[in-house]
Amino acid sequence: MKGAPLLNLVLAVVLTMAVGQLLVIGRPILVPIITAVISVYLMSSATEALRRAPVLRHLPSAALRALVLLIFALGLYAFAVVVASTIGEIAGVAPGYQQNFEALADRLEQRFDVDMQKVLDDAFRVTFGGMDLRAVILGVLGGFTSVGSTAFLVVIYAAFLMVEQPGFPAKLSAALGDPQDARDAAGILSQINARIGEYLAVKTLINLILGGLCLGILLAMGSDFALFWAIVIALLNYIPYVGSLLGVAFPVLLSVAQEGSVGHSLALAAMLIAAQISVGNVLEPRMIGRQLNLSPFAVMAALSVWSAIWGLAGAILAVPMTAMLVIVLEHFPATRFLAVLMWNEVPPQGAAPRPESPDEARG
Repeated sequence: MKGAPLLNLVLAVVLTMAVGQLLVIGRPILVPIITAVISVYLMSSATEALRRAPVLRHLPSAALRALVLLIFALGLYAFAVVVASTIGEIAGVAPGYQQNFEALADRLEQRFDVDMQKVLDDAFRVTFGGMDLRAVILGVLGGFTSVGSTAFLVVIYAAFLMVEQPGFPAKLSAALGDPQDARDAAGILSQINARIGEYLAVKTLINLILGGLCLGILLAMGSDFALFWAIVIALLNYIPYVGSLLGVAFPVLLSVAQEGSVGHSLALAAMLIAAQISVGNVLEPRMIGRQLNLSPFAVMAALSVWSAIWGLAGAILAVPMTAMLVIVLEHFPATRFLAVLMWNEVPPQGAAPRPESPDEARG
């Protein structure tokens, strides 16, 4: 095989296509499992943080893990309830939103002369005349509709993983047999735990802060479903570069239909963007620092691939999954070049790679 590079390339392409097809077919099974695995990294970091608390440090490790798992389960349950109820309510008020939207379009048309008004009227009728706002809203929010069943599976898988986590090193050593291979695998897992766990913990805290700021803004501006949109903004902020823009766009666009006022929507957009900039360019670089060392192109490519395979869930999980892949690739000489191509910065010769968060580019 060493003397047949073209055959190796063809086999690699075929293998990649086969794995991609399996990922698409296995989405209902794999997404909850991968989400649970990545959630365990977050919960492990939270457990270590609680272990440093003055009172909780005296509790057994099993009790701390159970407490973190309970908080995680309650949070997912509350999220599922809010999402399920809000999407139904939005669908109910959508006809009124559509009337406000059409009335706004009529007022904008009247600001122009007769000829221009006719052109704008024709353009609007062609573009939006047959649009069903209710169907559009449900289509856009369709990625959230299955969150209840997915959340239940994630909690179940995460619970079993948390229970088995303390005995995993012994299982790994027994499975590999060779002590050196076991140490190498343990080193890779330790590096993944350190990078991914810290990144997710700090990123989650930042998203909670951002969601709280946006909730205050939405309530002050009288936006409908303020809690839901604040949760959506916080959740989409896990997606680098484009997530924050999408998080702001949804409530702003819906506010146009709610209020029928361009000025109100522009003011809401300005305040939400100011909150995003404050968190993304001031708070986030200070708290996250450099951790993952993923190039912006690698991040965008990963977002494109994983969102095409798994939709919204793939976009949210793209960064931690890609970071885990890079950590594994850089530990093997045959695949290290692939990891180097996905680095944001190549460290000096002999120095360890300097990790960086993909969101630091906004700073």
